[in-house]
Amino acid sequence: MSGVIVVMRQTLLSCTSLARKGLLGLAATALAPAPPGFAGDGVPADAITTLFELSRPDVAEVTAMLALLGFSVVAAIALVRTRVRAARKEAKLRADVAELQLQADRYRALLFAEPQILIAWPAGGHRPQISGDTSMLVPADQPQRVLAFGAWLPPEPALQLDRAVDALREIGESFSLNLTTSHGHAIEAMGRAIGGQAIVRIRELSGLRRELAETQIRFRALGEETESLRALAAALPWPIWARQANGGLTYVNAAYARAADARDVPDAISRNLELLDSADRTNLQRALGAGGRFEGRLPIVTAGGERRMHDVRAFTLGSGSAGVAIDASEAAALDAAVVRMREAHRRTLDQLSSGVAVFDGQRRLAFYNDSYRRLWDLDTAFLDGQPDDSSVLDRLRAGRKLPEQADFRAWKAKLHEAYRAVEAAKDTWFLPDGRALSVVTTPNPEGGVTYLFDDVTESFDLARRFDGLIRVQRETLDSLAEGVAVFGSNGRVELFNPAFARMWRLTPEALRGHPHIDIVESWCRTLYDEPTAWRTIREAITSIENRIDIALKLERKDGSVLDCMSRPLPDGATMLTFQDITDTENVERALRESNDALEAAGQMKIDFVHHVSYELRAPLTTIIGFAHFLSDPSTGPLTPKQAEYLEYVTKSTNALLALTNNILDLATIDAGAMKLELGPVDAAKAIDAAAEGVQDRLATDRIRLNVEVDPNVGSFVGDERRVVQVLYNLLANAVGFSPPDSSVVVSARRTAHSVAFSVTDSGPGIPPEVKDKVFEWFESHSQGSRHRGAGLGLSLVRSFVELHGGRVRMDSVVGKGTTVTCDFPTDHVAQRNAAE
Repeated sequence: MSGVIVVMRQTLLSCTSLARKGLLGLAATALAPAPPGFAGDGVPADAITTLFELSRPDVAEVTAMLALLGFSVVAAIALVRTRVRAARKEAKLRADVAELQLQADRYRALLFAEPQILIAWPAGGHRPQISGDTSMLVPADQPQRVLAFGAWLPPEPALQLDRAVDALREIGESFSLNLTTSHGHAIEAMGRAIGGQAIVRIRELSGLRRELAETQIRFRALGEETESLRALAAALPWPIWARQANGGLTYVNAAYARAADARDVPDAISRNLELLDSADRTNLQRALGAGGRFEGRLPIVTAGGERRMHDVRAFTLGSGSAGVAIDASEAAALDAAVVRMREAHRRTLDQLSSGVAVFDGQRRLAFYNDSYRRLWDLDTAFLDGQPDDSSVLDRLRAGRKLPEQADFRAWKAKLHEAYRAVEAAKDTWFLPDGRALSVVTTPNPEGGVTYLFDDVTESFDLARRFDGLIRVQRETLDSLAEGVAVFGSNGRVELFNPAFARMWRLTPEALRGHPHIDIVESWCRTLYDEPTAWRTIREAITSIENRIDIALKLERKDGSVLDCMSRPLPDGATMLTFQDITDTENVERALRESNDALEAAGQMKIDFVHHVSYELRAPLTTIIGFAHFLSDPSTGPLTPKQAEYLEYVTKSTNALLALTNNILDLATIDAGAMKLELGPVDAAKAIDAAAEGVQDRLATDRIRLNVEVDPNVGSFVGDERRVVQVLYNLLANAVGFSPPDSSVVVSARRTAHSVAFSVTDSGPGIPPEVKDKVFEWFESHSQGSRHRGAGLGLSLVRSFVELHGGRVRMDSVVGKGTTVTCDFPTDHVAQRNAAE
């Protein structure tokens, strides 16, 4: 309205300025003498007439001016009227506002007559307006904390109120809640959507209204709880029932109806179907009457005819009773299985060598095995009395069976920390009697501790000895001149000694880095570069199968020679040993050359003996033949002197022929060309044949020959000519060493596996230092006797006896004589093998 008035005023001012060019004066003149009457809406008629008359020379201009003037006048009139009406409306509005303010004061006084808080959220706004006494919930200087419901409400009611306020602001959903603050005050929170605003009123409940609200809350909670309990009872799989004082059923669940073989719950109640036998029901009623409670495990026959054990719980409720039957068949089976398992565990623990003691949550001994009792030498009656842990420790301490402790109480308290521990702990006790015990304390899930005691004295002793052995082995390896290196199954150096590093000119620091065999090979190739040998060593270390000992001889570039041995170890590792055999190799080479020279000399000797023997035999045979021819009377008589000379020639040639034959035989045996002509040999006849060859010597030296032949000696398999030759050489040797007018004994006897010939003389005997040489070639020792010879007889004896598979024994005492025994085996297989 004020805008319209301003426009009209501006228009009137414009018209007035246009009429100032002469019309204003004319109008004033014309209007001055005008009568009191007015024409039209208060405009003087005469003035208008005069105006038209005066402006007649320019009608159009006057007309426009008049129209403009009329509009201005009309607008001014309308403006005045509008101002009058606006003033009247303003006065009325002021009166209405005063009335509304009065009513608002009365309503506010009425609204806040009791302590309450109003919170209003304008439509589309997020900043609420808070009115009322906020000090009932939060401090007066912090009214905005009323919006933080968690500041004065417990978590669950605060969340409930927060959700209700969100629903009110978003969809206008009203609510009414009875809540309890964190300080225990009961309040009412109501929410409404009024005039596009969301308003929440919070007030404290008091008096009857508070009690009514609390009663409603309790009633509502009781109803919810009752419905929940009914739903729970209906959903439980266990039979549940309630009875009147007269025993009639008032409530059963679906599980009861199924167990009682009823169609449904009403059918079970109407027919008053029972689950328990009459005797069990009688016992139940008696228990309820005496103590108001019954607990027991009873059998119930279900609808399918299956008899199952149930844990029945019943109790008195007012004038009636209620009960529940929980299926305990599986629990009973599990209990029996647990009992059997516990007994099996007990029997198993009793067989253990480890001492086991179980203490329960009250720290009393619940179980122990025989090993525990024997370990601590405790009385069975004491242990069966279930003593507590402290009593057991005190008794052990009194018997000086526990480790000596400066503060026993602190030590025991630390040990008992196992009752509050989560994980097992392990310790070692060194007892005063020298034993070492490994102690493991394990907390039990149901409370208590299990102690495990193991006597590790022997283990500790073995560990100490093992450590000592390892140190000794380490020192031994380090002191060896032989290089040793152990490679693991991964082909890397695990162990080495200083000799190995020196031998291959390697640094210990490099070897301590566990290099691979390939790297070690590259380092060693500067001294020995033989791919085949290194491949063999590498395969011996890295191979999984065919792990065998491998021996190699390495001739290095520096002229040294190493003897390499690869040996697989049980743990999959491989040990390489390197021995410097350069000096040994040089000595061996020299010895080999010397041996070759000796063998050549021996062969030369044999060849010489063969040659000389054959060369000597031919003229000897001629001389012997002519000597026999000359001694034959048919050739003519000889003078005594010629006959004597001829006898000397015959004896010398016979001795020379025998010597030549002996040399040939020894040479043949030494060359391995001697062949025995095996056949039956009569022991007695062989002695007689040998004795016949020495008769002339026996007569010349006046020596008696005593022959002792066992009648059961019989015969054996052998070369008869060689046996006679053996006996002849033994007799000739005995006669040669025996003094005149003495005796020589030759005997033969049979043993279990041989025939033994013995020849005993009474000569000077053989000294111990000479006894080992008498069987060698050309070894002749007269020992002060008249015996002279080439020293081949006993050599032939031993050679011929050994060819038969037998052996020669010699027993001699200096000054008392010598006995030589030859054992010829009666086992044909041994003789055949020896002859071959």
